[in-house]
Amino acid sequence: MSRRFALLSVTALGLLAGCAQKPRTVAAVAPPVIMVPVPAPVMPKGASPTIVIPVALADGTYPTPNRNLTTAAKVWHLRAALNVAALACRGPQEVVIVAGYNALLSAQKPVLAKAEATYASEYKSGGGDWQDRYDDSMTRLYNFFSQSPARDDFCTAANTVLAQSAGVSAEALPAFAAQNLPVLERPFTDFYRAVDAWRGRAVPRPVQPVMASRQYASNTPVQTITQARLQPVSQPVPPAQPRLKLDASVFQ
Repeated sequence: MSRRFALLSVTALGLLAGCAQKPRTVAAVAPPVIMVPVPAPVMPKGASPTIVIPVALADGTYPTPNRNLTTAAKVWHLRAALNVAALACRGPQEVVIVAGYNALLSAQKPVLAKAEATYASEYKSGGGDWQDRYDDSMTRLYNFFSQSPARDDFCTAANTVLAQSAGVSAEALPAFAAQNLPVLERPFTDFYRAVDAWRGRAVPRPVQPVMASRQYASNTPVQTITQARLQPVSQPVPPAQPRLKLDASVFQ
């Protein structure tokens, strides 16, 4: 009996040992997948889903009325841009911009008059209805600088350029215009670039040439020339907003 009990005990211990050697399998539970929403691109200030902007060129720039200009054209386009700023900019900078623009007209009248005459003669040399072509180009130019989505940055740039123009001599104005016309244009091309990025068409910035800091000679007295097209902007500016409309042909 004792021997039989002993055999049963050994058998039972063997079974228990066998059971103890088998680890319990626990099913691994995969962590839940967390869906992180991708934020939608922010529409640039002043843009709309249907806004039309020019198509970027292969070099990363945008077509504007300020491309491929002669020296006289750069001076006259600078004056036109600052004229728009004096008419359209509002807020704390308004008085300073108007005063700066009027000071520029007063100090640089002969240079500006010569630039306008030279620029017009360049159109006239093309023959045909040159006056109509010239007037159309001026309309496109004013409409370009009047685009409201970029106005805040444009007015800031105009304020800076006008402040710097106070110490520019008549001889240095053409070089000053060539250097600062792109400064006045950049707020608009930056806006185009932002719209393209918002639409998923990132346009790389063109490589800008390194320009050395330019010191301009102090202004010297210049002869006053009366010219109807160079009338100062009266101060205060009337409260009514100027009717500056966008001409789609500026993008052509």
